[in-house]
Amino acid sequence: MEIERKFKVKELPKNIENYEKKEIEQGYLCIKPTVRIRRNNDEYTLNYKWKKQNIVEQKAIQNIEYEMPLTKENYEHLLEKVDNHMIIKTRYKVPLDNGLTAEVDVFHGNLEGLFFAEVEFPNVEASENFIGPSWMGEDISFDKRYDNTLLSKIDKFDKKYFE
Repeated sequence: MEIERKFKVKELPKNIENYEKKEIEQGYLCIKPTVRIRRNNDEYTLNYKWKKQNIVEQKAIQNIEYEMPLTKENYEHLLEKVDNHMIIKTRYKVPLDNGLTAEVDVFHGNLEGLFFAEVEFPNVEASENFIGPSWMGEDISFDKRYDNTLLSKIDKFDKKYFE
């Protein structure tokens, strides 16, 4: 079970370029349930994600998620079947207190100018008690505008849409 929260970023963390990073490219083959392909540096995966029935999400997004490896050839074959736009982003892994990590996504291409952070938690209680660092802003976990499946439908980033 994946338990996460998303946050606006008031300002990118200092020296973000010094943190571990991944270059990610992902596209969606289906939205409900979510079926996604992803290139993460030189690794390729197929991801299947859905909501468990009768789960009440209040503070954190909760999904059941399976990830399976793909070959580069399989990935390239599935690229032709992706709906909408590919999402291209750099993901920085920024260490936080209590052994947590903020994954700060800085988008490129048609979403250039967008960035936000996600934090995964070991349980719902940890997500409820989380207080982010000063660079982290408003909780947007349930703001659909920041859902990657919907972001894939955006032709060009417009900051006003996200205010």
